[in-house]
Amino acid sequence: MFASKLSTATLSILYMTAAATPYSSSSSNLVPRAACAGNTPTTRNEWCDFSIDTDYTTVVPDTGVTREYWLELTDVIVAPDGVARPAIAINGTVPAPTLFADWGDTVVVHVTNALTTSNNGTSIHWHGIRQNYTSENDGVASITQCPAGPGEVQTYTWRATQYGSTWYHSHFALQAWEGAAGALIINGPATANYDEDKGMIFLSDWGHSTVDELWSVAETAGPPSLDNGLINGTNVFNDTGSRFEMFFEEGSSYRIRIVNGAVDTHFKFSIDNHTMLVMAADLVPVEPWSTNVLNIGMGQRYDVVVTADQGAVAENFWIRAIPQSACSENENPDNIRGILSYSNATSTPTTTGWDYTDSCDDETPNLVPYISKTVGDSTAITEEAGVSIINGLFRWTLNSTSLLVDWKNPTLLQVVNDVTEFETDDSVIQLSEPNVWFYMAIETDLAVPHPIHLHGHDFFVLSQGTGSYDADTTTLNTVNPPRRDTALLPPSGHLVIAFETDNPGVWLMHCHIGWHTSQGFALQFVERYDEIAALTNISTLSDTCSTWGSFQETEGIGQEDSGI
Repeated sequence: MFASKLSTATLSILYMTAAATPYSSSSSNLVPRAACAGNTPTTRNEWCDFSIDTDYTTVVPDTGVTREYWLELTDVIVAPDGVARPAIAINGTVPAPTLFADWGDTVVVHVTNALTTSNNGTSIHWHGIRQNYTSENDGVASITQCPAGPGEVQTYTWRATQYGSTWYHSHFALQAWEGAAGALIINGPATANYDEDKGMIFLSDWGHSTVDELWSVAETAGPPSLDNGLINGTNVFNDTGSRFEMFFEEGSSYRIRIVNGAVDTHFKFSIDNHTMLVMAADLVPVEPWSTNVLNIGMGQRYDVVVTADQGAVAENFWIRAIPQSACSENENPDNIRGILSYSNATSTPTTTGWDYTDSCDDETPNLVPYISKTVGDSTAITEEAGVSIINGLFRWTLNSTSLLVDWKNPTLLQVVNDVTEFETDDSVIQLSEPNVWFYMAIETDLAVPHPIHLHGHDFFVLSQGTGSYDADTTTLNTVNPPRRDTALLPPSGHLVIAFETDNPGVWLMHCHIGWHTSQGFALQFVERYDEIAALTNISTLSDTCSTWGSFQETEGIGQEDSGI
């Protein structure tokens, strides 16, 4: 199964309905879908009355369908590699259940916080979902909402204006890497044909101590090395645990959706003897290209097609997720593996992996978006990434500022309360003018790469390389450059991104290394300030914050990280 069942947890039921109204689960409100087969194995470029040629940034199918889900976070004990430890499950599983929608559907998710043992708050972020004009549903504590406390229910509503593969995860403290994360699949057209969709392969690193227990190490001594890694929530460790298994039939082709949900591991992903045809990066369809080994940074996703044409070589092959020692440390680096089998009964493979060079690279040179876009002119502002010691603790900075925001006073609440001057450590950049191009150059002198993730937008990668950005000499690619929501800031290098101010809201940009996020490597954009309040359910936002503020004060809970 995609998600490992937890025998120690009470399994709450995951519901999905096609409802006429977004908040009703009554069967009397169910309505039939419009007749549409989507596509077939030989017509994956089609989707109902639309196709891969439809510009999804301006056109979205009106399906009239609402997909409604109920999720519950609980404290559990798990042993995904045979070693037991505390974790946070969603509906009783780690990783969390996969959520599905079709391109154009409305998605409604009710999230119940049942973390009564750890007494934790929570929020859920829909990674890569643009949240067009729905910033309040982005699910980021201290930015778009206050955390929901134990016993509280938070409802998120958003439109699936994109299609492809992504994930959802907690955006409160380090919860995402305690297990509170799952796959999110939005069905739509594709740039390559395939016979069967195998769903998500979820890659993660894993410690036998929780990330909360390791936090003090991270902020005083540097990033800790985790004990293991998991593929779809399972692996072996010494003589315990079990491998992830996937089955192919000779001659068929399979779509695999890969996500790196690690706290601090850059993987190279491969399947022995098999070539991958890459057809999407994050939620952006690309011109198909082939590779044997795929670089995947934290927060990134790739959709690939693998053809089962190696049955004459062996019956079983290793699936490998290899931490790159150039930027990632792991105590079990050569044994984060699954098994691809051409038979009904798996056995230990004897196959050999593809050759590769240990490195923390991005796949940017290979990414050509299928829907071509040209970037308009602008002038880049520059943010210098660095590290500081603040009160004896490691903190990451952008332009010497380490982001520190308040759980009980999120930026969105400040905006609707007419605050126009923000604290310096809120790290706010205001973008007031609509529909103009904004360029940002991020650079670092440190030999540490950072996966940069932007909420509310796909960004265009104009330049990515070693050395500092120089406005006079750095060449910017503005003609159909790669675009995605997570790209690598190279070690001792620069990353220049661009996006159009076409989405009013409060949007976070941050390094997706979990330790760095909690250590303040982030800033936020307040985009089109004057339009935000009218788009926000102020009553719900204020009530959530009032409830959280009372809970935090009553329980004496202190904030020890950046707030996000």
